[in-house]
Amino acid sequence: MDKLEQYREFVKTILTEHAQISTTTDTVKAELIFDQENDHYQLAYVGWQGDKRVFGPVMHFDIQDGKIWIQYNGTEDSVAEKLVEMGVPISDIVIGFHSSFKRQFNRYAVG
Repeated sequence: MDKLEQYREFVKTILTEHAQISTTTDTVKAELIFDQENDHYQLAYVGWQGDKRVFGPVMHFDIQDGKIWIQYNGTEDSVAEKLVEMGVPISDIVIGFHSSFKRQFNRYAVG
């Protein structure tokens, strides 16, 4: 399996596992969005809680130029560390929700 396919599988695994443990109800569902053509991957909550609309991302990843970009992580899980445990080098992980200035101070890729 080539690197791109492996990274796609890693990201889908993280999102799928989190969707399975998330607290959803009959009216609020965890929705997995896998766009392999453009390499965008997301877990969102969608539904209604009484008369209140529930819609929002939980996690969002992109794969760009051979790197996994963590664009959003609304959980307490360190998904970057999970990727490292799966075998992704830290040089291939970008914390996309940090500015490029701030990224230079973490141990992951700047971009």
